[in-house]
Amino acid sequence: MRRDPATHNYQLNNSEQAYRFFTSNFHLPVATSEIGSGAEIKTLKELRVGVPADNLTIAGLARKLAGQITRPAIPASDAARNEWASRERERLRGVVRMNPVSVENAWALWNTKHQGLETLSYRFDFSNGLSATGVWLKAIVALPTAPATIVLNDKGKKAAGAVVSDRVNRAEQVMALEPLFNGATIPQEPDPTDWETLTATTGDRPLGLQVGQLLAVVRWLRSGSGSGPVRLETDGIRTQLVALVAAALEPSAFSSVVNHHGMQSLSYLLDKPVPFRSAPELFCLDFYKYFDLDRLAAVAAPAKISTLGSPEPSVESTQPSSGGETDD
Repeated sequence: MRRDPATHNYQLNNSEQAYRFFTSNFHLPVATSEIGSGAEIKTLKELRVGVPADNLTIAGLARKLAGQITRPAIPASDAARNEWASRERERLRGVVRMNPVSVENAWALWNTKHQGLETLSYRFDFSNGLSATGVWLKAIVALPTAPATIVLNDKGKKAAGAVVSDRVNRAEQVMALEPLFNGATIPQEPDPTDWETLTATTGDRPLGLQVGQLLAVVRWLRSGSGSGPVRLETDGIRTQLVALVAAALEPSAFSSVVNHHGMQSLSYLLDKPVPFRSAPELFCLDFYKYFDLDRLAAVAAPAKISTLGSPEPSVESTQPSSGGETDD
């Protein structure tokens, strides 16, 4: 193996052999030796180029383009608003590429009955071959038809204990749900931060897949318990958008949506800015072009939408670090 210079077994001797081969076979003046390039090495000062003072960063360019977006006003009259909402609902379904799915199997993995509380842990298998997990809870004395709340948390169901406890104490039945890409359902191989690119290769959108799973579990829960419209309670900006899109697509399935630590507008993603890999479902292609949170709330009527508190300082903690990027 030649080692003069560098690596990859393509050093000086191999390079000169290649030059000789190609120039000869392409009928060019035969080159037999390397041209020295030591005098061509530039200093850092010579390589430095000027950048205009008002040069935009990628985030700055995105903010500029977002500032040029205009959307038609939401109609004031009930009849016009209903017609508008119907059109927007179909547009929303196309933007998030939400294909309806159903729960094919709800596997009860284990159950508990302790201190007046009963629980069932589920794995949900859906008709598109994907899955989600959830824990159903209620007081033993609560009626089977008790009002239902589905709880979503950006950090997974383990972080939703306080909300779950509060709703159970109100004699409700509660489903702490982890849809795809949330909590324990975040893919770990080959890289836990690459699932958004894997999804994109199928033509799907992470947001659409999550919304489809949420709506399927809502239908399954209502059919099994006989409860009325479901209440949604979320914590964090990722599950906030999943819940709002679900409510906008099927308003009659929900009584209300309560978001903790949520955004007031999707412009938050540009003002923060939020790293793409920490919340890929929020960066659904063309979504902000047509929708913002106020419009989703209007399409979701008559479901009541409320947001309590501001987003937490960073959403990066909701996803594990890839550990795959270095400065080498």
